Amino acid sequence: MASIEAGDTAWMLISTALVMLMTPGLAFFYGGLVRRKNVLSVMMQCLILIGVISLQWILLGYSLAFGPDKGGIIGDFSWALLRGVGVEPNPDYAATIPHQLFMAFQMMFAIITPALIVGAFAERMKFSAFLVFSVLWSTLVYDPMAHWVWGVGGLLREWGALDFAGGTVVHINAGMAALAAALVVGKRRGYPDISPPHNLPFAILGAALLWLGWFGFNAGSALTAGELAVSAFLNTHLAAGTAGLAWAGLEWIKSKRPTALGTISGVVAGLVAVTPASGFVSPWGAVGIGALAGLACYAAVVFLKVKVGYDDSLDAFGVHGVGGMLGALLTGLWATTTVNPGGADGLFSAGGWRLLGLQAAALAICAVYSFVLSFGLLKLVDKVMGLRVSVDSENIGLDLTQHSESAYTLVG
Repeated sequence: MASIEAGDTAWMLISTALVMLMTPGLAFFYGGLVRRKNVLSVMMQCLILIGVISLQWILLGYSLAFGPDKGGIIGDFSWALLRGVGVEPNPDYAATIPHQLFMAFQMMFAIITPALIVGAFAERMKFSAFLVFSVLWSTLVYDPMAHWVWGVGGLLREWGALDFAGGTVVHINAGMAALAAALVVGKRRGYPDISPPHNLPFAILGAALLWLGWFGFNAGSALTAGELAVSAFLNTHLAAGTAGLAWAGLEWIKSKRPTALGTISGVVAGLVAVTPASGFVSPWGAVGIGALAGLACYAAVVFLKVKVGYDDSLDAFGVHGVGGMLGALLTGLWATTTVNPGGADGLFSAGGWRLLGLQAAALAICAVYSFVLSFGLLKLVDKVMGLRVSVDSENIGLDLTQHSESAYTLVG
């Protein structure tokens, strides 16, 4: 019989707050990486989603993602407007915390996912078009995918694909949408001769807040204050630190100097890659995932982007898309039921190739769906209202032209 446990409820309240903190953290991270004339516009795009997606989530998003299943594809409207979502536990999802708390925890994931996409089109999209696209994308892309992977009766959940805290739902989803956005919106004027990040301390602060918030993101996904939360917590930390070292080490070898920007990029790559695996692998598995994430995301950002020639401004695809795909696959190698009996054994735990095949199939389905739908929605919004600011607005900067503000004002 489901009953509320005070310890689990306290932990999930803290975790929900930590995940919410990640969106302001992302605002600082992205804000520090753009040119000074666009810092407020990027931060505003991140922060406004806290309000916009919160309302979308309680109106219909939560019901579409987690409501009673319709054919493995989507939830119905039973929980729209939060009907039936009260303080009593829902044993299908979390038997020891209030249903509203589970809903709020998942809301924070729904908020940060479209915010991640901002990194691909930073410094050149209209604020109005951004808002319309974000609401459409959350409803038509994020919510169905969340149901496939996490919803009771969801297609990929029924298959047995594993995603502990959002490798597919959050990172592959946002990463593929970011790639679509970079292609549809086009390159920044003057690319690739763009000024370097205007405020690296901002970016470092943002990365630190993301690292902190990620403990709620991953360890909170255990939904209880127990052994599994501890495992996910430790794995999150180890993967992040290892990936940061791997990226800095590659810079040291290639350019003779490790950089702060490279190190924090590696940290975020490790956090991304370990997300789907955090509640299924051992600490040494997390170290392996972090090391490979640092290598793979470095290659995507430094070599792949240059070779293909797309302008993913802040490397949303290179870090979140590539890192998410890598983490989903590596879960198929390192997952073990010794850590989580509710999971499955991967290839390195004598589980054979089955889980790796499931992870690859889920990855492919989610990546294709996100890219195709995101590309179509961007084209639709562009046709109806235009996606990109004018040439003059882009030259002046979005802070002034979209928001009539400046981050840095000279006095005297």
